[in-house]
Amino acid sequence: MTTSTSTRAAVTTPDRRLPALGGFAPGALGIELRRVLRNRRTLAFTLIMPGVFFLIFGLPQGGQSLDNGRPVTAYVMISLAVYAAMVATTSVGGAVATERALGWSRQLRLTPLRPAAYVATKLITAMSLGLLAVVIEFLVGAVAGVRVPAYVWLLSGLAAWVGSLVFAAFGLFIGYLAPAENVMQIIGPVLAVLAMFGGLFVPVEVLPDVLQQVATFTPVYGMGVLARAPLTGDGVSMAAVVNLVVWALVFGVGAARLFRRDTARV
Repeated sequence: MTTSTSTRAAVTTPDRRLPALGGFAPGALGIELRRVLRNRRTLAFTLIMPGVFFLIFGLPQGGQSLDNGRPVTAYVMISLAVYAAMVATTSVGGAVATERALGWSRQLRLTPLRPAAYVATKLITAMSLGLLAVVIEFLVGAVAGVRVPAYVWLLSGLAAWVGSLVFAAFGLFIGYLAPAENVMQIIGPVLAVLAMFGGLFVPVEVLPDVLQQVATFTPVYGMGVLARAPLTGDGVSMAAVVNLVVWALVFGVGAARLFRRDTARV
């Protein structure tokens, strides 16, 4: 009896500590970034096509000016930088649909990785690609001869990049909502329609009155208005800020709920 008791006492419970930051690791983030940058299709649509659009549609408007004397080419460049950022962040977020189809969610549930750390890795990756998209679009514009004050480059670029967080959440939302084979079929047309209503392809003012009213409620509208404000001199629109915050909450909460539903099944 004494021997049995002493044997049980000698057995120690292993120290199973949870990883710091819920398992978030710079190494995993680096792997995720390299995986995205090796995807040639993603790079073509997010980093190259917006620059090509500027050369096709922006450069022919050289010599034209806005009411405040700033070049129209800068207006087009900033609008396409917003488009590039939203496409980049959405594509990264939407990639979770493929991971779900491959059973990656099931594998992650067997590791100490916390859901919040996984989502944070996706968001940082999406925002990194979004930043790269904005920088490349601005470089194309600068090389093509766009000239605006330094604060316009900085503030417009920052607004386009930060605003794209809404579409990183939107990508996650669609990625957890739709099957992998349908995600890009949904994202492509939806982003194109939103870009039109957001004034990225044509100014909202040229749309019919009814569509102009509808446009103010779309997620791209606030993003575009804030990004172009430093150029147009219109100031910060609180309506545009509220627009961005509301849509960020809608997509963020929706993605979180879908994520919990998806991981609850594994």
